[in-house]
Amino acid sequence: MSEHGKLTARAAIASVSVACGLMVLKGYAAWTTESMAMLGSLADTALDLVASLVTLFGVRVAALPADHDHRFGHGKAEAIVALFQGIVIAGSSIAILIEATSRLSVSRAAQAAELGIGASAVAMAITACLLVYQRRVIAVTNSLAIRTDYVHYQSDLFLNLAVIVALMIQRHFNWGGADAVFGIGIALWLLRGAWRSGRSAIDQLMDKEWPEARRLRLVEVASACPGFINLHDLRTRSSGARDFAQFHIWVAGDMTIAAAHDVIERLEDMIEAEFPGTEVLIHLDPIGRIDTDNPLVEADQLALLKDVP
Repeated sequence: MSEHGKLTARAAIASVSVACGLMVLKGYAAWTTESMAMLGSLADTALDLVASLVTLFGVRVAALPADHDHRFGHGKAEAIVALFQGIVIAGSSIAILIEATSRLSVSRAAQAAELGIGASAVAMAITACLLVYQRRVIAVTNSLAIRTDYVHYQSDLFLNLAVIVALMIQRHFNWGGADAVFGIGIALWLLRGAWRSGRSAIDQLMDKEWPEARRLRLVEVASACPGFINLHDLRTRSSGARDFAQFHIWVAGDMTIAAAHDVIERLEDMIEAEFPGTEVLIHLDPIGRIDTDNPLVEADQLALLKDVP
């Protein structure tokens, strides 16, 4: 397994371990306090455990090298995992929302509120430690699966804080409806996270182009290559933590194959320096060659740089 694969696998294992510990802690607290907000937090942690287990499987698959049937590698396994996480979290959020709404008219004081507050505070401390580790892994690997997991656990900090506030309000102000209100807030927050995770995963599965600023930076780097005249038919995508770019370039019509090959080699080295690990596929055209009448394909990419401030 590559170093990238080892890092993402370790981060996923850490997530599974943390989720298991928090499940036990929050399960006991939810059973003792009978708090809807704590129950919502427990449900979120249960989903985190499922998501972390799936993430562990996904990053292991994504780390597999390219093979006969998967010439571009297995990077999209991370996007599949992220989409699964979003679907599961959305389903649970709706269930929590329905249950919390039904309790709005029921004024029920939480039992042993101090236990729930303490459990949530401990959960926040453990989660914060995990987030620090995940952030370091993301900085090195840019893993979509770990980044999605990071978003989940980041939201846990706010969820646990919401539980603490709800229990304190019930404890000191005797407002039983606070529990249900915060339960609804937690459900809505989870739905937001599910939407963001699912959207990023779908973008990758649908081979969405790089952000425009990043595409223009690639064109800018290419424009500085000696022997290069112009660039068109630029297509970019990402698969897991790996990026791909392909395009056509114009070179002088009387340039030899060997000289044109040298241009491509220089261009690939320049792109590798700016976008490490990106797989580049370049097609040569003699200057002025137009392959199609599709303006999207044949757009003059260098002309776009003139519009950049």
